[in-house]
Amino acid sequence: MALRTRPPINIGLVFDWHARKRNRTVVHLDRPFDIAPDGGTTYGAEALAEQVEEVSNRLHAAGLRHGDRLAVVKDNHFDMVLIAAGAARIGALPVMMAPIQDTDAIRTMIGRADPTVLLAGAGVLTRAAEAGVSLAGPGVRLVAIGEPADGLPPGAVAFGDLSGAADAPVRVRGDHEPMIVTHTSGTTGVPKLVVHSPFTALGALPYRLESSPIPLLTSGRGDVVASAISFCHMRGLSWTKSQFALAPRAMVVISDPRLESVARVLAEHRPTSLEAMPNIYQRWEELADDQPGLFSQVHRFISTFDAVHPRTVRKFLAVSRARFPVWAWGLGQSEIAGISANIFTRGTMRRAGATRHDVTNLGWPTLVRVRIVDPETGRRLPRGEPGLLMVNTRTRCLDYLGESDRHRMKTEGAWWNTGDLGERTRFGRIRLVDREVDMIPGMSCIEAESTLLDRLERAQEVVVLSVPDGLPVPVLCMRDNRIDPGEWRRATAGLPDLGEPRLVPWQDVPRTATWKVRRTQLREQLLGEKRGKGTGQWT
Repeated sequence: MALRTRPPINIGLVFDWHARKRNRTVVHLDRPFDIAPDGGTTYGAEALAEQVEEVSNRLHAAGLRHGDRLAVVKDNHFDMVLIAAGAARIGALPVMMAPIQDTDAIRTMIGRADPTVLLAGAGVLTRAAEAGVSLAGPGVRLVAIGEPADGLPPGAVAFGDLSGAADAPVRVRGDHEPMIVTHTSGTTGVPKLVVHSPFTALGALPYRLESSPIPLLTSGRGDVVASAISFCHMRGLSWTKSQFALAPRAMVVISDPRLESVARVLAEHRPTSLEAMPNIYQRWEELADDQPGLFSQVHRFISTFDAVHPRTVRKFLAVSRARFPVWAWGLGQSEIAGISANIFTRGTMRRAGATRHDVTNLGWPTLVRVRIVDPETGRRLPRGEPGLLMVNTRTRCLDYLGESDRHRMKTEGAWWNTGDLGERTRFGRIRLVDREVDMIPGMSCIEAESTLLDRLERAQEVVVLSVPDGLPVPVLCMRDNRIDPGEWRRATAGLPDLGEPRLVPWQDVPRTATWKVRRTQLREQLLGEKRGKGTGQWT
């Protein structure tokens, strides 16, 4: 019998629930799953549920049991969500990790996870072998997805060889017990491992709203919903649950955000709703200029994870041929989900752009309590005065795996220290100023970067780096890798004093799995200096 109930809040049950619904969706992939390389690129609800069940069976055959931890590190793809569901389905705790470039950091995270089983992709195993890093410690069962360049490490088993395993017992954890661990972006060092329960990850009110039909904001039955995010992060789970509940005509997975791959996928599956991380949109501006038709049917653009620049928003809203396209922006953290959100239209961007250049980083609190405090005294600050952003929310994570002391440092009773600098503006809106670790006294890096992007049409990326002594250093990624002195003078007119610009090719800028710029690493790479002006004590 078809289901009409709300979706379950444990990811281990969501795929089975979706397969039994009357209204279901179809998932189109940009490439086959790494866990099912011969499975094609189109999956219906039942086929997805069967894949999750197969994952559970194979992990159980590898020795994973209820209460155990599973560490997962592989290339970005939607099958990360299927793996998390397969582990949660048998009551294991999946610890999801992107294959970041620093293999020592991956090894550190795996050590903190203390897993029974490590599920690793061929690419990260090859890089670890080349670097002389052993990812799996003694007693950890290593399961490889794909074939590493030098063959399987000693004692490892291929994920494909576990096919045909016996059915694993379905036994999920409770709604307030640990269900999933995902890592933070890691802009300043080794990413933290964030522990969430079914309730804090998928069950609280903000998630229920996203799974409900809301005009302009959520998917309808006729939508083609595309997403280009880091699927190992928490957003991958909430996106999956909400789309399964709303059942749009199709879901389109973009695991590879490179221009040529994206152009192919969007030409084949024209989305009406498109979500991507802010810096991915910024990179795609080139596509919007050269092939605007790829985005012509999009009536809802969505960006999460980070600040987004006004130029990017205006460009994509302009190429949409929808009657009333909107841009929905959300500020959040892995630890606490959403903080604030806002909606922008062509009209609001025109009106707001006349007064300031960081208008997209204004939002209303999303069913959370927010206060702005002095970083030194903890005193609440009045409107218009920037300070540390503190949040009280029911979606706060349970812990940092392996770093409980660090988690306790960022809590004050019910309040969570985001490490972000913000201010409260009129009508109760919150303006994001900077990360505290990246701050520059007397200016907002976000606003300066947005202004420079507006004025430098050929700029692909602008990063303003704080330094302990001297002027902030602007880093420019130009499409033609050049800028003349007159162009720079015009771009910086009216801005606080900046140092001489550094030109860096876009591909040489160090980034996280969510495409955020790793400013500490970039500063060290260019200036030989790790420290900026901020203390970084709340990172």
